[in-house]
Amino acid sequence: MTDITPGALSPEEERDRQQRLKYYSASQWTLIWWRFRRHRAAMIAAMVLGLMALLGIFAEFVAPYGVTTRDANYLAGAPQMPKFCDENGCSLRPFVHGVKTERDPVTLRAKQVPDPGTRVHVTFLARGEPVKVLGFIPTDRHLFGLEDPDARLHIWGTDELGRDVFSRTLYATRVSLSIGVIGVMISFVMALVIGGVAGYAGGLVDNVIQRVTEVIRVVPIIPLYMGLAAAMPKEWSTTQVYFAMTIILGLFGWPTLARRIRSQLLSIRGEDYVIAARLAGARPRRIIAQHMLPSFTSFIIVDLVISFPYMILSETALSFVGLGLRPPTVSWGVLLQQAQSVRVIEQTPWLFIPAAFVVVAVLAFTVIGDGLRDAADPYSETR
Repeated sequence: MTDITPGALSPEEERDRQQRLKYYSASQWTLIWWRFRRHRAAMIAAMVLGLMALLGIFAEFVAPYGVTTRDANYLAGAPQMPKFCDENGCSLRPFVHGVKTERDPVTLRAKQVPDPGTRVHVTFLARGEPVKVLGFIPTDRHLFGLEDPDARLHIWGTDELGRDVFSRTLYATRVSLSIGVIGVMISFVMALVIGGVAGYAGGLVDNVIQRVTEVIRVVPIIPLYMGLAAAMPKEWSTTQVYFAMTIILGLFGWPTLARRIRSQLLSIRGEDYVIAARLAGARPRRIIAQHMLPSFTSFIIVDLVISFPYMILSETALSFVGLGLRPPTVSWGVLLQQAQSVRVIEQTPWLFIPAAFVVVAVLAFTVIGDGLRDAADPYSETR
């Protein structure tokens, strides 16, 4: 064979050669990442989810007010969107109109409406309530606010108690996403262990595990959560209820994935490379983790990612019907629970804004799952 020296190749051929060497020497996860980057929709969805996660993590800094902070002068107030121009002219700095009180001619109730005659300018890194970012960084600076310390800015309006919808939505985003992540991790680990043991061992062990799995799967979810919600002590703090909710969602979310992993392992446990590893003296744990599970990594990744929206929807639905988290803890479900009356739909439709976060998060997870499925499958073409 004739050796090819770098000088004997043109620049284009040398560049193509380097790319081929880089491709054939890359690890499996590197190849998955390269293919995933070509999936534009999945990348956009990942950036959207990343932005939502950042907003939730740094909610204390981004949100201008706390979860329970009230504005008694702006109850059930409409959104105040910053603007640069109005009927009085334009400004180089964003501003909002002041607030004045008027009486509704139909209901005769006092309500707060914008006052076009006054302007309050928006400023960034404004001083506000003292908070601890990430739980340990004290600061009284917020991403945005108003120059007048006595004025309040509510870009998504307020609820009937005068609490800022934008701030509460950011805090709810952190709670709902964290419940989804922790719950999926718990159910994923249990599914890997239980499904792996059942699929590798087979026989009596598999039969016993499948009967237990069937019992858990046929338990009606809503009555179960009603009983668990009633069993939770009333004196529990919001943190204890939060972790209890997360653990419960995780403990009852593993059967479907466990059965799928079990069926995959049963179909490949007689393959030559599995038998060779067993004859070589490899332990069952190593055979499952190093030889069997990687053979259907794409399937596991897709199922794991798709489990996130189901976990988030479960928490949202349970909190919406009053079986999940309790106020003053906020989640998407808790916020939507306050917007389930006809009067709210008619008078304060902006309370439905958290529903848009639920829809976007579920769609983003679904699109990311499709992208990871294509990236993990070497025979699929990523567009």
